[in-house]
Amino acid sequence: QVQLVESGGGLAQSGGSLRLSCVASGGTVGTYGMGWFRQGPGKEREFVAGVNWSGDKTEYRDSVKGRFTISRDNTKNTLYLQMNSLKPEDTAVFFCAKSATPFWLEISTTTSAYDVWGQGTQVTVTS
Repeated sequence: QVQLVESGGGLAQSGGSLRLSCVASGGTVGTYGMGWFRQGPGKEREFVAGVNWSGDKTEYRDSVKGRFTISRDNTKNTLYLQMNSLKPEDTAVFFCAKSATPFWLEISTTTSAYDVWGQGTQVTVTS
C-alpha cells in the first residue's frame, strides 16, 4: 500500500518562497498522476496543481499560475511544489495525493480522482 509523506511547510513572509516535498513509500507512483491540494481554515479542500505520470503535463489553479511549479522525480518517488511570491491567502494545510488511475491522459482537479493522500503540511504566510 502506497503511503505519502509531505514535508517543507512552515512560516513564510508575504513574497517569500517555500518548497514542499512528498515522498512515496510502499510502492511506486511513477505510473500515476499526482496532485497538490490545500485546505484553508473553514474552507473546502481545493486543487492547487497536478502533474501527469511522466511529468511533461501540468495543471494549476488560476490563483497560483506563474507563482507555483509542480514537478516530480520518479527515480526518487518524490513530488515537489515550488511556491514563490507567497501571499497570506496561500495559508493552508497542503496535501499531496496519488491518482486512482494510472497513465492519466488528462489531469483531474477533483478530490475523487485521487485515492491516496498524505497527512498534510502546514503553510502559513504572514503579511
